[in-house]
Amino acid sequence: MKFKFIEEEDSYIKVLIDGITPDFVNAIRRTLMTNVPKLAIENVTIYDNTSALFDEIVVHRLSLVPLPTDLDLLVPREECSCGGEGCPSCVVHYTLSKEGECTVYSGDIKAEDPMWAAKDDKIPVLRLLKDQRIILEAEAELGTGKKHAKWQAVSGAGYTYYPKIKITDACDGCMECVKACPRGVLAAKKGKIVVKNLGECSLCKSCSEVCGRNAIKVEGNPNKIIFHFETDGSLTARRAFIEALNILYNQYDELEKAI
Repeated sequence: MKFKFIEEEDSYIKVLIDGITPDFVNAIRRTLMTNVPKLAIENVTIYDNTSALFDEIVVHRLSLVPLPTDLDLLVPREECSCGGEGCPSCVVHYTLSKEGECTVYSGDIKAEDPMWAAKDDKIPVLRLLKDQRIILEAEAELGTGKKHAKWQAVSGAGYTYYPKIKITDACDGCMECVKACPRGVLAAKKGKIVVKNLGECSLCKSCSEVCGRNAIKVEGNPNKIIFHFETDGSLTARRAFIEALNILYNQYDELEKAI
């Protein structure tokens, strides 16, 4: 199995995986969405809330704010040596104190250490009118998307087969396929049609549909797959990808030992 990163940003990744099957790629996708841990607010103590929103709604909105997650520093609360009491190794504390008239943003949630501040400080949480206030304390801990969507770091995960385009000798260079391609995959060179940019092919098959001589065959390679996903910013895309692969490796190792 070989990996080639085609596009990579902090919160987005597109990788070409060679020597793999769709079922295993789908296992990676499901692991990314349900098993990779991230930090999210779990317990909230509200001291005062005179806003128009019920306490439960405020807590739910707070829990969905993406928080930076350092998997090298934090451990799940139920696995911590403190026995779940809530120490710096498993719990991050936040406070929120705001009085209106104003909009309360994610940036108003103050972390005990600036390194745990919300990744995006412009996410609206609630609106306070004149003389309304919100005062609370919150605890964030690690969890996985299997337990609740607030712990799901990855979204938009999907994959497509890497394209294969074959142009036979029946091609007469009429250029109809070049004109029909919406992504500029094909081009004319010395009177012949050639593949200029195979990676841009979306397998739409527009080129083969307009070819009156059936000279172009387009299909996907089920053993060479383009996989892509994005994160909410709590984890970098590369770290989430590596974490998912490690989780899968451990699960398959356990299965092998059980068998």
